[in-house]
Amino acid sequence: QYLKQQSSFDRVPRRQRDRAMAGESLGPRARPTVPSPPDAAARRAAAGKGKKRSAWLAADGSKRWGEAFFLLYTPFWLTLCLGLVVPFKLYERFTELEYLVIGLVSAVPAFLIPLFLVGKADNNRSLKDRYWVKANVWIMVFSYVGNYFLTHYFFTVLGASYTFPSWRMNNVPHTTFLLTHACFLFYHMASNITLRKLRHSTANLSMSLQWLFEVAWILALAYFIAYLETLAISNFPYYEFIDRDIMYTVGSLFYALYFLVSFPMFSRIDEKAEKWSLSRVAIDALGAAMLVTIILDLWRIFLGPIVPIPESRQCAQPGLAWFQVHT
Repeated sequence: QYLKQQSSFDRVPRRQRDRAMAGESLGPRARPTVPSPPDAAARRAAAGKGKKRSAWLAADGSKRWGEAFFLLYTPFWLTLCLGLVVPFKLYERFTELEYLVIGLVSAVPAFLIPLFLVGKADNNRSLKDRYWVKANVWIMVFSYVGNYFLTHYFFTVLGASYTFPSWRMNNVPHTTFLLTHACFLFYHMASNITLRKLRHSTANLSMSLQWLFEVAWILALAYFIAYLETLAISNFPYYEFIDRDIMYTVGSLFYALYFLVSFPMFSRIDEKAEKWSLSRVAIDALGAAMLVTIILDLWRIFLGPIVPIPESRQCAQPGLAWFQVHT
């Protein structure tokens, strides 16, 4: 009998014999084998899924990359304009050409660099679907209207004037169109990330409180940025004001009306699952520009200039700011 049992045991596969000798059952109740550890790629994927995204960052990868790019690009043109040209008074030797070149060098890389430095999320997206393209289009439309039309409110309400040599369109220097584009990209990226963080922080509050906090933040940020820009260019003598002190306080509030409209409108681009088309982006920017125009003109008509404006630069009461009275 023992020999029969030994013969049967010899016919059992060696792995099962080893398990039996270790005290494990060979029957159907055998313990499940321990699964092999996942490979490195699977571990990275699992870790990525478990990682919590910062409340400052956009959910969409293309928007996240675009915002980071524009923010990181900002020190380049800021250093050029406010770190070199203004403090070293290089502008004293500038002609129309040099002013135009400064504007081009500041604005054009915002269009060119992302063509070659492609973000990971944009690899499989067509050009028109990339956030940096949409952001550039929105800011380009809004800042163009702001310069071509709304700059004249600075002339007729705030008493501002450009006195540096420049090629102009509708009496506005070409270089300001370009520099405004670079500035507005930075302002609106800063607005995007702070608004996103604020909305995340107030998500558990009532809708009325959320709205109140958001309006208060937009007002504060808009005024801060308008004031900061006015202060930053105070050392440039060829952007003149009749009364610079009033321009810092009241004039900054007037300028902040741009951002009171544009910050919340711009932040909506690709913020949720629905992706915007370029046509929608352009139409939205035109709508924002029209709303700002209405607000500024209401100020001009009902509140009037913040300083005495020479008669030759005044605007006809029933007209618009770029329709001046000529006597």
